[in-house]
Amino acid sequence: MSASNLVEVPRDALSPEALRGVIEEYVTRAGTDYGAQERTIEEKIADVERQLERGEAVIVFDTNTVMTNIVPVREPAT
Repeated sequence: MSASNLVEVPRDALSPEALRGVIEEYVTRAGTDYGAQERTIEEKIADVERQLERGEAVIVFDTNTVMTNIVPVREPAT
């Protein structure tokens, strides 16, 4: 996956229903384990919503795979 294939999607560009759908798909995807403590889907969705609101994560669309993902924002190296 090349960074040039990724398009950031502002969360405000999605309807509330579409945003919830993207987040719900992300938190229920295989490989998104939250550790030893079980969390409800609603708790996981709320966590991701907060991360998006605070700018700690962003929604990206991959034009090659035609898939949407949520990724953490990386701090620039100093």
